[in-house]
Amino acid sequence: MDHATTLRRMYDAINAHDLDGVSAVMADDFIEHEEMPGVPPTREGALEYFELSFTAFPDMRFEPEDVLVDGDKVVARARFTGTHEGDFMGVPASGKRVDVQLIDIIRFGDDGLAHEHWGVMDALAMMQQVGAIPEGPPA
Repeated sequence: MDHATTLRRMYDAINAHDLDGVSAVMADDFIEHEEMPGVPPTREGALEYFELSFTAFPDMRFEPEDVLVDGDKVVARARFTGTHEGDFMGVPASGKRVDVQLIDIIRFGDDGLAHEHWGVMDALAMMQQVGAIPEGPPA
């Protein structure tokens, strides 16, 4: 199975705000290992998180920059962009653009579906870009 293609299909569905398309590549027993306050670490929780994200960032995009496959796991270094136009995790809309790096690791099963996800997003950069946290002095 071509797990890299499935990951890209998932990103395409996210970019289209197609929850059914995202759901179609997730197994029923999907586990989300990236902690999100107030969101259960399940398939339903991950879909809820995307729904919140679509409202907060109506033009959000996930663009894979590197995709690496090792057995049943796919690792993607990606860029998340969007305009903060709605409440997101308690932060009111700022109207500001965000552009942050993230890493996704997804384990696929023999059924070709995503069964687990680990992710790391530069949340500090995102919070600084929306104005929730002041930016530090230049390095």
